[in-house]
Amino acid sequence: MILGGRENWLRAKGSKNESKVSFVELFFDLVFVFSISQLAHALAEHFTPLGALEAIMLIFAVWWVWVFTAWVTNWLDPDRMPVRIMLFTLMFAGLILSASIPEAFGEKAIYFAGAYVFMQVGRSLFTVYALKDASQANHRNFLRITSWLVLSAVFWIAGALIEGEARVILWLIALAIEYAAPALGFRVPGLGKSTTADWDVSGAHLAERCALFIIICLGEAVLQAGKTFAEQPVTPLIVAVFITAFVGTVALWWIYFQFGHERAAHRIEHDDTPGSMARQAFTYAHIPILAGIILSVVGDEFLFAHPHDAADMHAAAAVLGGPAVFLFGNLWFKGVTTGRPPLSHMVGLAGLALLLLTLPMVVVYQLGILATAVLVVVAIWEFASLNRVVPSARSAGDH
Repeated sequence: MILGGRENWLRAKGSKNESKVSFVELFFDLVFVFSISQLAHALAEHFTPLGALEAIMLIFAVWWVWVFTAWVTNWLDPDRMPVRIMLFTLMFAGLILSASIPEAFGEKAIYFAGAYVFMQVGRSLFTVYALKDASQANHRNFLRITSWLVLSAVFWIAGALIEGEARVILWLIALAIEYAAPALGFRVPGLGKSTTADWDVSGAHLAERCALFIIICLGEAVLQAGKTFAEQPVTPLIVAVFITAFVGTVALWWIYFQFGHERAAHRIEHDDTPGSMARQAFTYAHIPILAGIILSVVGDEFLFAHPHDAADMHAAAAVLGGPAVFLFGNLWFKGVTTGRPPLSHMVGLAGLALLLLTLPMVVVYQLGILATAVLVVVAIWEFASLNRVVPSARSAGDH
């Protein structure tokens, strides 16, 4: 029965749907299309050191609320009515959170912090209740998680009620608490410490969830490039910038999806401690991947707005920053799941660094073309090197 005992709220182990991403989860993710768009616009409008710090903090918060929900639906079945209602409730709060992003450090701070705390603490309390009779080990695990989230909530709300630098400091403390908690095993006096053995996860499910989230982010890059192109007068230069932005996004897709996502799912499914690997590969390593895509969107907007400007360090941060952060994230992700960081990615990072030597001899659109060329080389290198070997051997880094 849909509304039966709480043990029925869990995904059925060993069933064909154990690792399947449900339509409800995909529907939930649509809220984050709005979040990614808001984050990209906020960073583009405030592309300063302080603006970058604030954007990074918001990216960390948005990712954390999403990935914690992905972990929860790894155990709870979204097709069960109580779990589905929980996700719909989180969606509504997520809309409030997303709408508040442009003024999260201003007049809408309390809306952002309130929605965030509601999503984090509310979801965890629901999971504690759902697991009480179904899994004692995981029930205690989520009691610990909830304790840490309640602690960080104090700093989120306090920061929202205080203006200026104090807000930034308090929210940094809140993020530090939440990001340190998994590494510390969510240790709580009286409740003990969680171990990676407690995190019996479906690698295929988490891999697909993260992959679909990356698709959302890349989709925002495509949509933003198309929207900006449509608003520009059609000139050979603008067409060249548009092609550069599109090819760059395709290269990002290729680098992440061609082999990395598939290998990660396979490795985690067959690892002795899937929880530990999943925490590194998905919970942490995907943060720079997400940030790199968002920064690439900002870089594309910069290309359209200032194609003829001489490329300086400000332009380099916008145009080269996204590809560099994205490659670093993939280097981390693939290194964790294969045990061998891809050489192509390290060379790509070195290539992007060398492009700094071209400043200020090139203009912005030329720098964009060079950065995209580096991404294309990395994508081709990885494809060519890994495509030579049989599928079972693709667990190693490329040559």
